[in-house]
Amino acid sequence: MKAALRLFYPPQCLSCGAGVADGGAGAVHLCADCWPEAAFITGACCDCCGAPLPDDGSGTDMVLVCDDCLGAVRPWTRGRAAMVYGGTARRLILALKHGDRLDLAPPMAAWLARAAAPLAMPGMIVAPVPLHLRRLAKRKYNQSAQVSGRVSRTLGLDHQADLLVRVRHTQAQDHRGVADRYANQQDALAVHPRRAAGVAGRPVMLVDDVMASGATIHAAALALLAAGSGPVSVAVLARAVKDH
Repeated sequence: MKAALRLFYPPQCLSCGAGVADGGAGAVHLCADCWPEAAFITGACCDCCGAPLPDDGSGTDMVLVCDDCLGAVRPWTRGRAAMVYGGTARRLILALKHGDRLDLAPPMAAWLARAAAPLAMPGMIVAPVPLHLRRLAKRKYNQSAQVSGRVSRTLGLDHQADLLVRVRHTQAQDHRGVADRYANQQDALAVHPRRAAGVAGRPVMLVDDVMASGATIHAAALALLAAGSGPVSVAVLARAVKDH
């Protein structure tokens, strides 16, 4: 049946829809034009946010931290990102987020699971950054939850889609300065009262689509720590960096 389906519905590029070769279940499925713009983070990266860092090929075991994380207070301990935000990654994330392209969630979750595997810990909870009910009603689904559930299954971890809730509606983060972004998210998230007892002492992996300033994830991590969670790690589909 799968062979018949491939005959009538040949594999297409996830980004532009052009035909691509069928490389099997683990294929990336990006065409020759979109692949060069898909900046997967596979080499040296910041251990705190996942941003790519220069790799001198020495294979050092040192923990690397980028300038942004050195100069900021990060309430989480470690982080990874699958891609750099821009080009193909930007198109895919916007399509998943605003274009009802739920078919993108499985392959993008697979990319993120590979990147986030070093963060996995025994007893860890995987949780998405939540949407406010007003935004959820408009968008119909939380794109981060669509990804986080699949990441948790791949890594064999506990998924709690409702671990965090938004206690107040916030304005969009776009076109705001860094200070305004942090102020906009301050005290906007909390651990769901039903989950509070179960999170005590347990490590948590926060999943989101994009990290730019880190303001949203900062607020989410503070909420978890205030509820008594263990160390918080961050896994995002894409990390915005200054060069892109």
